[in-house]
Amino acid sequence: MQPSVVHPGAQNLRTCFLDRDGVLNRKMPEGRYVTSWSEFEILPGVVQSIARLNRAGIRVIVVSNQRGIAKGLYTSADVDAIHASFQEQLKAQGAHVDHFYFCPHDKQSCDCRKPLPGMFDQARRDFPEIDPAHSAMIGDSLSDIEFGRRLGMRTVFVEGDPEHRKAGAPDAARLADFRVLSLPAAVDALLDSRQ
Repeated sequence: MQPSVVHPGAQNLRTCFLDRDGVLNRKMPEGRYVTSWSEFEILPGVVQSIARLNRAGIRVIVVSNQRGIAKGLYTSADVDAIHASFQEQLKAQGAHVDHFYFCPHDKQSCDCRKPLPGMFDQARRDFPEIDPAHSAMIGDSLSDIEFGRRLGMRTVFVEGDPEHRKAGAPDAARLADFRVLSLPAAVDALLDSRQ
């Protein structure tokens, strides 16, 4: 764990934005995508970590780039079905995600593909009380960390599986407020910073 600056409002974390692939579920090798629930392998400790955030009164929002839709490999309905199944798994263990947002577009064809702010804007429309100063972004790529930093959130870089890291991981690790190995460690870092 590598804390740098503790942001103003660290004691008042109210919303946690989570990337999906590589943070919640096992990431596919580069160039491959999770196309169905049968390929969605929940990482160890994820359900318990989301439950901890729920118990702490922190809103949990998933923001995920899903370029495979634009490539015709699966549909928006497939992604919705994966998320519904994941939510059922969470609910069975007393946890929940407050909302899922995903970008279905190809690169450079929208304003919602991270690091652009479109999914944050969608979340603010649904939850107007969201304030970046009281929010954090947990992700495993440079685009996740840039997304959070541009909006003024605390950022946590999940190093994850070295074989499946995207280019830019060293920059993401350097820019993030915390660097950890997993979502459980990210939640520890954020909740500890509230003390």
